[in-house]
Amino acid sequence: MRTQKIFTALSLIGAIGVGLIVAAPTPAAARDPAYMSCEDLWYARNRIYARNGYCFNTDRARAVFGAGCFPPYGRLSGWEKSRVNQLQMWERRKGC
Repeated sequence: MRTQKIFTALSLIGAIGVGLIVAAPTPAAARDPAYMSCEDLWYARNRIYARNGYCFNTDRARAVFGAGCFPPYGRLSGWEKSRVNQLQMWERRKGC
């Protein structure tokens, strides 16, 4: 009986903890380049290029995103260019 009460109490605590984790929104800072690591900045920038078919030349980018090379071959829209410029600025600022 005591074991069942302990198990029930632990299950309740776990359920509350999981609820808090699931309900917590992603903080805006996690998407803000000022708070991103060099690795995160690199990944975010190249992810934009990858979804636009950029032909990657470096071993690192090919290992992560594949060779790419499909239309529009890395051509970016206005907001994508702006985001890439912002990410590159933060990479330079942080010395990446």
